[in-house]
Amino acid sequence: MILVAVVLTLLGAGTLLWRDADLLGLPPVVAGLGLLALGVGAGVLWSVRRRRRWERDGEPRPVGNVLQRARALPRLIRERKAYGLPGTTLATWAFALVYLVSPIDVLPELLPLIGVTDDAGVAVWLLTSVSTVAGQYLNWERSGRREPRP
Repeated sequence: MILVAVVLTLLGAGTLLWRDADLLGLPPVVAGLGLLALGVGAGVLWSVRRRRRWERDGEPRPVGNVLQRARALPRLIRERKAYGLPGTTLATWAFALVYLVSPIDVLPELLPLIGVTDDAGVAVWLLTSVSTVAGQYLNWERSGRREPRP
């Protein structure tokens, strides 16, 4: 959902900045503002759904700012077994990093605007995932490192 929000927001901003001709019969300003509104709406919906899921499942909320989470990442990787971080999560993160730096792409960058959206989507997902898990790890660490999380 967050990927859809980011893509719609980027498309709306791009339409407002660079589009001169009508888009599906709509002036570029109307189309751009519409896409921006859809993107922001999707982001808000994603945020509300995520918060409700945390409350419903009793999942600990992430704590710490960006720098604290970045500093906690090496500790998280070292203590991944005690924390209960699945190896599949680390493998998925590694795959995403390899995809971002590799020259092979699902959508080549030669396609205007669309070519970078797959990389942007993977990058947004990776940063969000790593940040969330690092924040939950900080919460676990601050709670006294009792037992592995489920």
